[in-house]
Amino acid sequence: MNRRELLKLITAATGTAMIGATGTLAGCANEASKAAPLTFTEQDVFLLDEVAETILPRTDTPGAKDAEVGQFMTVFVRDCYTEAEQAIFHSGMDQLNAAANEQYGSDFVNLSGDQRTDFIRALDAEAKAVAAAGTTPPHYFTMMKQLTLFGFFTSQVGATQVLRYIAIPGRYDGCMPYEEGDRAWAT
Repeated sequence: MNRRELLKLITAATGTAMIGATGTLAGCANEASKAAPLTFTEQDVFLLDEVAETILPRTDTPGAKDAEVGQFMTVFVRDCYTEAEQAIFHSGMDQLNAAANEQYGSDFVNLSGDQRTDFIRALDAEAKAVAAAGTTPPHYFTMMKQLTLFGFFTSQVGATQVLRYIAIPGRYDGCMPYEEGDRAWAT
């Protein structure tokens, strides 16, 4: 799977184009964000890891926490998002906790597994409705979900333990056999 295919997959999964994709394709050279660095606390990284793990949980394969997706999100947001996108993402973490508190009387990280799953599904539906309406700015959960997918499947853990991976392909084979249930290729 190459970077363009991954961006198409993320677009299909979230209902909107990859936010910050121009930065990704340009090498994340967001000079404005480097002038005024955005900071994330350890609690922010922990929250992002928990959200990502709810989206991509560990099963018989590694989950998002195994790939340290929360830390990846902080770097991507700081280096590749515009100031406006950074503000949406950063305030989205507070909105996520406020919504969890309103619905369940507790911060997201203190919810049970089933509550987290239900809550994330509701947020995903809300984010897809915002994307379908074509309104801007994007929903904060769309950003979190996109970065979870992008960070996981481009990590060493995601590429080598979940996807099939050959570090140096031996030869071109235009007709590779594929059986139902085979993992996709990372390369």
